[in-house]
Amino acid sequence: MAKESLKAREVKRQKLVDKYAAKRAALKAAGDNVGLQKLPLNSNPIRLHNRCKITGRPKGYMRQFGVSRINFRFMALDGLIPGVKKASW
Repeated sequence: MAKESLKAREVKRQKLVDKYAAKRAALKAAGDNVGLQKLPLNSNPIRLHNRCKITGRPKGYMRQFGVSRINFRFMALDGLIPGVKKASW
């Protein structure tokens, strides 16, 4: 499990990105670099990092399912993910 503070930091960044998205797009379209620099650093979507929705693990994230590879495996074996089954040949 990731520390709660790290998960909270990602949530806070996501809120800032959503809040300033329209303003950032308008400034980019106008070519106003000075205005972009005045926005908060964490309002930039580049600073977001994908994390597992269950554990908060930052590595091995599977974007299609929103969980890490480890949780994906457990969920797939338990039948919690529809249409996914273990491959055997």
